[in-house]
Amino acid sequence: MQLWEHHAVWRGLGRGQPVKLLISRQSAGNNGVFLKFLVVLTVCLAILSCQAKKSEYPPLTIAGSTSVEPFAEKLAEVFMKEHPGVLINVQGGGSSAGIYACRQGACQLGASSRELVESEKELIEIPIAWDGIAIIVHPSNPLKNLTLKELRQIFLGALKNWQDLGWGPQAIHVITREEGSGTRETFEHIVMEKKEITPGALVQDSNGSVREIVAADPYALGYISVGLVDDRVKALSIDGVAPTPENIQSKRYQLARRFLLVSRSEPTGLAKKFIDFILSPPGQRLLTLEGLVAVR
Repeated sequence: MQLWEHHAVWRGLGRGQPVKLLISRQSAGNNGVFLKFLVVLTVCLAILSCQAKKSEYPPLTIAGSTSVEPFAEKLAEVFMKEHPGVLINVQGGGSSAGIYACRQGACQLGASSRELVESEKELIEIPIAWDGIAIIVHPSNPLKNLTLKELRQIFLGALKNWQDLGWGPQAIHVITREEGSGTRETFEHIVMEKKEITPGALVQDSNGSVREIVAADPYALGYISVGLVDDRVKALSIDGVAPTPENIQSKRYQLARRFLLVSRSEPTGLAKKFIDFILSPPGQRLLTLEGLVAVR
Protein backbone atom coordinates (compact mmCIF):
# COMPACT_ATOMS: atom_id res chain seq x y z
CA MET A 1 0.00 0.00 0.00
CA GLN A 2 1.41 3.38 -1.04
CA LEU A 3 1.57 6.12 1.54
CA TRP A 4 1.68 9.88 1.39
CA GLU A 5 3.99 11.78 3.71
CA HIS A 6 2.36 14.91 5.02
CA HIS A 7 4.18 17.65 6.94
CA ALA A 8 2.61 20.04 9.43
CA VAL A 9 4.29 22.84 11.35
CA TRP A 10 2.68 24.60 14.25
CA ARG A 11 3.59 28.27 13.89
CA GLY A 12 2.83 29.24 17.47
CA LEU A 13 5.73 27.23 18.86
CA GLY A 14 8.21 29.06 16.65
CA ARG A 15 10.25 25.86 16.35
CA GLY A 16 9.77 25.07 12.67
CA GLN A 17 9.91 21.34 13.30
CA PRO A 18 7.68 19.34 10.93
CA VAL A 19 5.31 16.67 12.12
CA LYS A 20 5.36 13.75 9.65
CA LEU A 21 2.10 12.03 8.89
CA LEU A 22 1.64 8.93 6.70
CA ILE A 23 -1.71 8.70 4.99
CA SER A 24 -2.95 5.97 2.63
CA ARG A 25 -3.68 6.83 -0.99
CA GLN A 26 -6.99 5.11 -0.43
CA SER A 27 -8.07 8.28 1.40
CA ALA A 28 -7.94 10.31 -1.83
CA GLY A 29 -10.90 12.48 -2.79
CA ASN A 30 -12.99 14.77 -0.59
CA ASN A 31 -13.10 12.35 2.33
CA GLY A 32 -9.34 11.95 2.08
CA VAL A 33 -8.83 15.72 2.15
CA PHE A 34 -10.92 16.04 5.31
CA LEU A 35 -9.20 13.00 6.85
CA LYS A 36 -5.73 14.43 6.30
CA PHE A 37 -6.91 17.81 7.53
CA LEU A 38 -8.36 16.35 10.72
CA VAL A 39 -5.26 14.24 11.38
CA VAL A 40 -3.05 17.33 11.07
CA LEU A 41 -5.30 19.17 13.52
CA THR A 42 -5.22 16.25 15.95
CA VAL A 43 -1.42 16.14 15.94
CA CYS A 44 -1.20 19.91 16.35
CA LEU A 45 -3.58 19.74 19.31
CA ALA A 46 -1.43 17.07 20.91
CA ILE A 47 1.68 19.21 20.50
CA LEU A 48 -0.13 22.24 21.87
CA SER A 49 -1.30 20.32 24.92
CA CYS A 50 2.28 19.34 25.76
CA GLN A 51 3.40 22.96 25.56
CA ALA A 52 0.51 24.64 27.41
CA LYS A 53 1.53 23.86 30.99
CA LYS A 54 2.00 27.52 31.94
CA SER A 55 -1.43 28.72 30.81
CA GLU A 56 -4.70 28.43 32.71
CA TYR A 57 -6.39 27.80 29.34
CA PRO A 58 -6.00 24.84 27.01
CA PRO A 59 -4.66 25.70 23.54
CA LEU A 60 -7.02 27.23 21.00
CA THR A 61 -7.12 25.96 17.41
CA ILE A 62 -8.70 27.93 14.56
CA ALA A 63 -9.00 26.29 11.14
CA GLY A 64 -10.48 27.16 7.78
CA SER A 65 -10.42 29.97 5.26
CA THR A 66 -7.06 30.82 3.71
CA SER A 67 -8.44 34.34 3.24
CA VAL A 68 -9.02 34.73 6.97
CA GLU A 69 -5.85 32.82 7.92
CA PRO A 70 -3.20 35.61 7.62
CA PHE A 71 -5.38 38.06 9.54
CA ALA A 72 -6.14 35.50 12.26
CA GLU A 73 -2.42 34.76 12.51
CA LYS A 74 -1.64 38.46 13.00
CA LEU A 75 -4.33 38.81 15.64
CA ALA A 76 -3.10 35.66 17.40
CA GLU A 77 0.47 36.92 17.36
CA VAL A 78 -0.51 40.19 19.04
CA PHE A 79 -2.83 38.44 21.53
CA MET A 80 -0.17 35.89 22.55
CA LYS A 81 2.39 38.66 23.13
CA GLU A 82 -0.09 40.34 25.48
CA HIS A 83 -0.92 37.03 27.22
CA PRO A 84 2.30 35.04 27.79
CA GLY A 85 1.76 31.29 28.00
CA VAL A 86 -1.41 31.35 25.91
CA LEU A 87 -1.21 29.23 22.75
CA ILE A 88 -3.29 29.83 19.60
CA ASN A 89 -2.82 27.68 16.51
CA VAL A 90 -4.14 28.97 13.18
CA GLN A 91 -4.57 26.55 10.27
CA GLY A 92 -5.82 26.99 6.69
CA GLY A 93 -7.54 24.34 4.61
CA GLY A 94 -10.42 26.34 3.17
CA SER A 95 -13.74 27.61 4.53
CA SER A 96 -15.65 24.37 3.96
CA ALA A 97 -12.92 22.31 5.61
CA GLY A 98 -12.79 24.65 8.60
CA ILE A 99 -16.57 24.58 9.05
CA TYR A 100 -16.53 20.79 8.79
CA ALA A 101 -13.69 20.52 11.32
CA CYS A 102 -15.56 22.79 13.74
CA ARG A 103 -18.78 20.76 13.39
CA GLN A 104 -16.81 17.57 14.07
CA GLY A 105 -15.13 19.07 17.16
CA ALA A 106 -11.62 18.94 15.64
CA CYS A 107 -11.12 22.66 16.29
CA GLN A 108 -12.76 25.15 18.61
CA LEU A 109 -13.29 27.84 15.98
CA GLY A 110 -13.78 27.55 12.23
CA ALA A 111 -12.91 30.44 9.91
CA SER A 112 -15.06 31.18 6.88
CA SER A 113 -14.93 33.75 4.09
CA ARG A 114 -18.40 32.77 2.88
CA GLU A 115 -21.85 32.73 4.44
CA LEU A 116 -23.07 29.53 6.07
CA VAL A 117 -25.41 27.32 4.05
CA GLU A 118 -28.63 25.96 5.52
CA SER A 119 -27.08 22.68 6.72
CA GLU A 120 -24.45 24.65 8.70
CA LYS A 121 -26.85 27.02 10.42
CA GLU A 122 -26.63 25.16 13.75
CA LEU A 123 -23.22 26.79 14.21
CA ILE A 124 -22.86 30.11 15.99
CA GLU A 125 -21.37 32.70 13.64
CA ILE A 126 -19.26 35.66 14.76
CA PRO A 127 -18.63 38.30 12.06
CA ILE A 128 -15.17 39.79 12.58
CA ALA A 129 -14.64 42.01 9.51
CA TRP A 130 -15.87 43.01 6.06
CA ASP A 131 -13.78 42.11 3.05
CA GLY A 132 -14.10 42.48 -0.70
CA ILE A 133 -13.06 40.09 -3.45
CA ALA A 134 -10.61 42.04 -5.59
CA ILE A 135 -10.27 41.25 -9.30
CA ILE A 136 -6.55 41.51 -9.93
CA VAL A 137 -4.31 41.85 -12.98
CA HIS A 138 -0.61 42.52 -13.56
CA PRO A 139 0.41 46.17 -12.94
CA SER A 140 1.43 46.49 -16.62
CA ASN A 141 -2.14 45.77 -17.72
CA PRO A 142 -3.72 49.10 -18.81
CA LEU A 143 -7.25 47.94 -17.94
CA LYS A 144 -8.83 49.78 -15.01
CA ASN A 145 -12.43 48.59 -15.02
CA LEU A 146 -14.58 45.60 -15.90
CA THR A 147 -18.34 45.29 -15.94
CA LEU A 148 -19.80 42.44 -13.95
CA LYS A 149 -21.03 40.96 -17.23
CA GLU A 150 -17.52 41.08 -18.77
CA LEU A 151 -16.09 39.44 -15.65
CA ARG A 152 -18.69 36.67 -15.88
CA GLN A 153 -17.93 36.14 -19.57
CA ILE A 154 -14.20 35.80 -18.83
CA PHE A 155 -14.77 33.14 -16.18
CA LEU A 156 -17.28 31.33 -18.37
CA GLY A 157 -14.59 31.11 -21.06
CA ALA A 158 -16.70 33.10 -23.53
CA LEU A 159 -14.42 36.15 -23.47
CA LYS A 160 -10.91 34.83 -24.02
CA ASN A 161 -8.67 37.59 -25.40
CA TRP A 162 -7.48 40.89 -23.98
CA GLN A 163 -8.03 42.40 -27.43
CA ASP A 164 -11.77 42.15 -26.80
CA LEU A 165 -11.26 44.50 -23.85
CA GLY A 166 -9.18 47.07 -25.72
CA TRP A 167 -5.69 45.71 -25.08
CA GLY A 168 -3.28 43.63 -27.18
CA PRO A 169 -4.06 40.32 -28.92
CA GLN A 170 -3.13 38.05 -26.01
CA ALA A 171 -5.10 35.24 -24.40
CA ILE A 172 -6.54 35.94 -20.94
CA HIS A 173 -5.00 33.53 -18.43
CA VAL A 174 -7.84 32.89 -15.98
CA ILE A 175 -6.88 31.98 -12.40
CA THR A 176 -9.44 30.65 -9.91
CA ARG A 177 -9.61 29.08 -6.46
CA GLU A 178 -10.23 25.43 -5.62
CA GLU A 179 -13.58 23.82 -4.81
CA GLY A 180 -14.40 24.33 -1.12
CA SER A 181 -12.78 27.77 -1.03
CA GLY A 182 -15.02 30.37 0.57
CA THR A 183 -13.60 32.99 -1.79
CA ARG A 184 -14.58 30.87 -4.79
CA GLU A 185 -18.05 30.13 -3.43
CA THR A 186 -18.71 33.83 -2.80
CA PHE A 187 -17.34 34.70 -6.26
CA GLU A 188 -19.56 32.08 -7.89
CA HIS A 189 -22.60 33.28 -5.95
CA ILE A 190 -22.15 36.97 -6.84
CA VAL A 191 -20.61 36.76 -10.31
CA MET A 192 -21.41 33.47 -12.04
CA GLU A 193 -25.20 33.25 -11.67
CA LYS A 194 -25.02 29.51 -10.92
CA LYS A 195 -22.95 28.84 -14.06
CA GLU A 196 -19.70 26.84 -14.04
CA ILE A 197 -16.27 28.45 -14.16
CA THR A 198 -14.44 27.45 -17.33
CA PRO A 199 -12.42 24.22 -17.00
CA GLY A 200 -9.62 26.09 -18.75
CA ALA A 201 -9.01 28.20 -15.63
CA LEU A 202 -5.86 27.48 -13.61
CA VAL A 203 -6.92 26.37 -10.11
CA GLN A 204 -4.94 27.50 -7.06
CA ASP A 205 -5.41 26.59 -3.39
CA SER A 206 -4.80 29.95 -1.72
CA ASN A 207 -5.10 33.69 -2.19
CA GLY A 208 -1.33 33.92 -1.99
CA SER A 209 -0.84 31.51 -4.87
CA VAL A 210 -3.28 33.43 -7.07
CA ARG A 211 -1.50 36.68 -6.25
CA GLU A 212 1.94 35.23 -7.04
CA ILE A 213 0.83 33.93 -10.45
CA VAL A 214 -0.87 37.19 -11.44
CA ALA A 215 2.16 39.18 -10.24
CA ALA A 216 4.40 37.13 -12.55
CA ASP A 217 2.10 36.96 -15.61
CA PRO A 218 1.16 40.15 -17.53
CA TYR A 219 -1.81 38.37 -19.13
CA ALA A 220 -3.32 36.75 -16.03
CA LEU A 221 -6.52 37.69 -14.22
CA GLY A 222 -7.64 36.29 -10.87
CA TYR A 223 -9.44 37.17 -7.64
CA ILE A 224 -8.24 37.45 -4.04
CA SER A 225 -9.16 39.10 -0.74
CA VAL A 226 -8.89 42.88 -0.92
CA GLY A 227 -6.85 42.75 2.27
CA LEU A 228 -4.11 40.82 0.44
CA VAL A 229 -3.73 43.19 -2.53
CA ASP A 230 -0.25 44.73 -2.65
CA ASP A 231 1.83 46.68 -5.17
CA ARG A 232 2.71 43.52 -7.11
CA VAL A 233 -0.82 43.36 -8.55
CA LYS A 234 -3.54 45.83 -9.56
CA ALA A 235 -7.14 45.67 -8.40
CA LEU A 236 -9.77 46.58 -11.02
CA SER A 237 -12.97 48.52 -10.48
CA ILE A 238 -16.21 46.64 -11.17
CA ASP A 239 -18.91 48.64 -12.95
CA GLY A 240 -16.90 51.76 -12.14
CA VAL A 241 -16.70 51.10 -8.39
CA ALA A 242 -13.26 50.52 -6.84
CA PRO A 243 -12.80 48.01 -3.97
CA THR A 244 -12.07 50.69 -1.36
CA PRO A 245 -12.95 50.31 2.34
CA GLU A 246 -15.67 52.95 1.95
CA ASN A 247 -17.26 51.19 -1.03
CA ILE A 248 -17.08 47.80 0.69
CA GLN A 249 -18.64 49.13 3.88
CA SER A 250 -21.45 50.84 1.96
CA LYS A 251 -21.83 47.72 -0.25
CA ARG A 252 -21.50 49.84 -3.40
CA TYR A 253 -18.74 47.43 -4.35
CA GLN A 254 -20.69 44.36 -5.42
CA LEU A 255 -18.11 41.73 -4.42
CA ALA A 256 -18.27 42.47 -0.67
CA ARG A 257 -18.46 39.67 1.92
CA ARG A 258 -18.10 39.01 5.65
CA PHE A 259 -15.28 37.18 7.41
CA LEU A 260 -16.70 34.84 10.04
CA LEU A 261 -15.55 32.73 12.94
CA VAL A 262 -17.90 29.87 13.79
CA SER A 263 -18.36 27.74 16.89
CA ARG A 264 -20.52 24.74 17.89
CA SER A 265 -21.66 26.54 21.05
CA GLU A 266 -21.26 29.90 22.75
CA PRO A 267 -17.48 30.46 22.99
CA THR A 268 -15.98 30.22 26.46
CA GLY A 269 -12.52 30.40 27.96
CA LEU A 270 -9.69 31.31 25.62
CA ALA A 271 -11.96 31.27 22.54
CA LYS A 272 -14.19 33.93 24.12
CA LYS A 273 -11.24 36.04 25.26
CA PHE A 274 -9.70 35.93 21.78
CA ILE A 275 -13.01 36.84 20.10
CA ASP A 276 -13.53 39.68 22.59
CA PHE A 277 -10.06 40.96 21.61
CA ILE A 278 -10.84 40.74 17.87
CA LEU A 279 -14.07 42.72 18.32
CA SER A 280 -12.49 45.28 20.65
CA PRO A 281 -11.34 48.67 19.29
CA PRO A 282 -7.65 47.55 19.20
CA GLY A 283 -8.54 44.31 17.39
CA GLN A 284 -10.78 46.04 14.86
CA ARG A 285 -8.16 48.74 14.35
CA LEU A 286 -5.54 46.06 13.64
CA LEU A 287 -7.79 44.46 11.01
CA THR A 288 -8.36 47.88 9.46
CA LEU A 289 -4.63 48.51 9.27
CA GLU A 290 -4.26 45.11 7.58
CA GLY A 291 -6.65 46.16 4.80
CA LEU A 292 -10.05 44.89 6.00
CA VAL A 293 -13.14 46.86 7.03
CA ALA A 294 -14.22 46.87 10.69
CA VAL A 295 -17.59 45.43 11.70
CA ARG A 296 -17.65 47.67 14.80
